[in-house]
Amino acid sequence: MAFAPPRSRLVIRRSLSNQVLRSPHPVLRVCRWRPARCVIYPEQETVPAPSSPVHALLKFLTTDVKSSVNMVDFGKWPLFTLLSPQEVASIRQACVFGTCANEVIYTTDSDEVFAFGQNCSNCLGTGDNQSTMTPRRLDVLCGKKITGISYGSGPHVLVCTEDGELFAWGHNGYNQLGNGNTVQGTVPVQICVDVLTKKVTQVACGSHHSMVLTSEGEVFAWGYNNCGQIGSGTTANQPVPRKVSAQLHTKAVIAVAAGPTCSMAITDNGQVYGWGYNGTGQLGVGGTGNQLIPCKVVFVQQVCIVQVVCGYSHTMGLTDQGYLYSWGANTNGQLGIGNKSNQLSPVIVETTERIVEIAACHSSHTSAAKSQSGQVYMWGPCRGQIILAPHLTNFTCTDDVFACFSNPPVMWRVLSVEPEDFLTVAESLKREFDSEETADLKFRVDGKDIHVHKAVLKIRCEHFRTMFQSHWNENSKEIIEIDQFTYPVYHAFLQYLYTDTVDLPPEDAIGLLDLATSYCENRLKKLCQHIIKRGITVENAFLLHSAAVRYEAKDLEDFCFKFCVNHLTGVTQTMAFWQMDGMLLKDFIMKAGQCGGFKN
Repeated sequence: MAFAPPRSRLVIRRSLSNQVLRSPHPVLRVCRWRPARCVIYPEQETVPAPSSPVHALLKFLTTDVKSSVNMVDFGKWPLFTLLSPQEVASIRQACVFGTCANEVIYTTDSDEVFAFGQNCSNCLGTGDNQSTMTPRRLDVLCGKKITGISYGSGPHVLVCTEDGELFAWGHNGYNQLGNGNTVQGTVPVQICVDVLTKKVTQVACGSHHSMVLTSEGEVFAWGYNNCGQIGSGTTANQPVPRKVSAQLHTKAVIAVAAGPTCSMAITDNGQVYGWGYNGTGQLGVGGTGNQLIPCKVVFVQQVCIVQVVCGYSHTMGLTDQGYLYSWGANTNGQLGIGNKSNQLSPVIVETTERIVEIAACHSSHTSAAKSQSGQVYMWGPCRGQIILAPHLTNFTCTDDVFACFSNPPVMWRVLSVEPEDFLTVAESLKREFDSEETADLKFRVDGKDIHVHKAVLKIRCEHFRTMFQSHWNENSKEIIEIDQFTYPVYHAFLQYLYTDTVDLPPEDAIGLLDLATSYCENRLKKLCQHIIKRGITVENAFLLHSAAVRYEAKDLEDFCFKFCVNHLTGVTQTMAFWQMDGMLLKDFIMKAGQCGGFKN
């Protein structure tokens, strides 16, 4: 059933949280693991167990690891693969921009600002026109606590800070830096004319014009004005910031957005005004004539708009009741209305549930939206195809749509990562491993104690679930002696139950493989085999091969055998080879001969 707009013409103000529409599609949140050393992170597996509070806790544990809202996969933007894991982990804000998404500005958890990429028109602000694949520090902005970043097509860049300061740099052929000249800015420079005494709260860049919103609800614009996008009533370029008056003179503006050559503003009563280029109806005023001053967008019924975004030649608006409207060009299906007809006035986009966020970018035709249940939809051009109506994706945020399908794959907004000042259930569980303070059970191995929690072991391992039944002696013990395995092996096993990770050298992984086989832990067995494969050398190859045979790990056995044959001269000179059991050695020599290992 379509999520249709109300028939009443009255404006009904309602919090987005007042109405919950349930979706039949589950929301999947996937966080990208950060590998450390040779730690292996396996995929989660549902452990069969009857419905119970313990089972519910297990389900929460296995989903919580994957569902942190603060985890952002920057790897979807190729440029971030040039950074080290430590550098990526430090990012708090980032903006990918440029004609080919080939420039990046980002801030760190220590309020430092860096940039790297092609540096077209000095848009990196590094003081020169040299491209760089290594992040360079922008000293002028460090410690400023950036709150907004926007970019143009030149490109030029605007930045506002927590204190309301405004900085600009990059392309300036049309006065878009607002400094009164047309000289390119090689470093961030504070804009002082007319806005120095104002506190800037939002920045928006068109292709070659600039806009800012102040804390007092005023809009200032400057730069290229060939279509009236400055809102001054003329088409003369504006060299310094100028207040947009006319229809906005008595209005308090709460948000601004910019298309390539048009401008949009939302007032505090939910009305939308547009000005500038209107050749495809992107201003939503019912015609295609350019507007030199702000004009009110015409809606069929009275609505209260809370968000507006501009694409390359279309515009979208979101109401306070979660209804989505779009208008402007539609040759690429970017309006999401099921056809390719341009719309000169806002039309409703049919959705199955309430929308809480919309996304578009002035450098592409891609459109996206997020529903109240967390579903992300996209429409418009998609790798050679055209999507005419909102299409459900597997993404968890609208930013991913632009990373994967926008052309160019730029960011439609500054991507922010909130610092995690709390521990997830999985992180808390990991921290409590071998904690004497909270443990209720000890395993004693080689005279050393390992502190664990009986409930966790029962949840995570069928072997312990069986062991800790009332009729087993171990269920009443506070200390359990283990003599079948070494301390490093058993410690690694118990740690795996708390963390889902294995961190052992290949030689110890053999013992863990033995344990995994004994306890019927098939996933752990596969992890051990993976570690052994990654750590195989000429010196230990035959030892590892023998272990694979003993523990019936066929895949690992084949791998080690091929390695031994490929390095037969070296392997046959190791102590492990000649100390091996006679029958095993005989079988190896026979197999190696059959596959031609001794021909040379």
